[in-house]
Amino acid sequence: MGYDTKTRCIHGDNDGVLFDHPFGAVSTPIYQSATFAHPGVGETSGHNYSRESNPTRSELEAIVSSLEGAADTVATSSGMAAIALFLELFEIGDHLICSEDLYGGSVRLFDTNGKGHGLQFSYVDTSDLRAVEAAIRPSTRAIFVETPSNPTMVVSDLEALSNLARAHGLLLVADNTFLSPYFCNPLRHGADVVIHSGTKFLAGHNDTLAGFLSVKDPDMAQRIRFLYKTTGSCLSPFDSFLVIRGIKTLAVRMERQQENALRIAQWLRLQPKVKRVLYVGLEDHPGREVHERQTTGYGSMISFEVDSSQTAVRLLERVRLIAFAESLGGVESLVTYPLLQTHGDVPAETRERLGITDRFLRLSIGIEDVGDLIRDLEQALQ
Repeated sequence: MGYDTKTRCIHGDNDGVLFDHPFGAVSTPIYQSATFAHPGVGETSGHNYSRESNPTRSELEAIVSSLEGAADTVATSSGMAAIALFLELFEIGDHLICSEDLYGGSVRLFDTNGKGHGLQFSYVDTSDLRAVEAAIRPSTRAIFVETPSNPTMVVSDLEALSNLARAHGLLLVADNTFLSPYFCNPLRHGADVVIHSGTKFLAGHNDTLAGFLSVKDPDMAQRIRFLYKTTGSCLSPFDSFLVIRGIKTLAVRMERQQENALRIAQWLRLQPKVKRVLYVGLEDHPGREVHERQTTGYGSMISFEVDSSQTAVRLLERVRLIAFAESLGGVESLVTYPLLQTHGDVPAETRERLGITDRFLRLSIGIEDVGDLIRDLEQALQ
């Protein structure tokens, strides 16, 4: 029988638990073993060496595949490791088109390791289909998109981009970190590959690093598995256990975080020192109509611009309940200064054009009482 996403976060696709655990264990065991004995020559228990596969990690990968509707998923040691693994699919001279408003760590990877290995990258507004099409070259192999983008919340039309990619024989790759598979399933809207920083909403507790690469096509999935085994960027058994535990509460966390975020975004718009609020759940967000066609929720990421750099710094230094920290997606609310943190490696002229200035802040809203969060922001803005 087909289960709702809320149920699959806990049980996967099967009746009861996803796998038969020893002794009827309800919680996934941690198989803290580097290697596994062979029953005989030419025989296997199903696992040989944990760089290749591990029972705890395999269960996690199966759960994420179920949530994303993927043929296969590999769990990596971080979100950046997942992106680096994805780049292994390409050859010298290949060209990728990327969202211009992309996580700074992705830009750093593309412009250092990627270019160092002979790949080429163009950054365009992927919400503008004409701009994307104009950037296509004979050597273009993929379109890499974040929607909503990090941190200016630009929404790109996955189905339109998928149609364009198909017409030109390109892969469409979506970083789904901001929404998680609870609110968005890019593979069902035409993407070929989905990437997550599992550190964020999937793990959900700011206590471990993880990444995921989910693939629609079984042949590509086999190729990814070979590269994964070869490069060795696998997630450890204990970290796999932590992410499995986190995903069990993904649905309730995402709903609570979204509820809090909408209240806070509406409150921020009324503050004299706040000049602009970017949240896809606000009625006048320019990408809201497209976003609603391809998702089931708005998420809990808010960016906003204040009246001066002094106000921004004062807020960062005065928040008490909200932590001034990098990352996002956990149960604790965080505020980030993209200029110096997440987007420090993006060229200054690009940051300025996108509005990522010394007045620009990003909030990841947690599950705390929303009144307490608003009071903390209020005292920090005074």
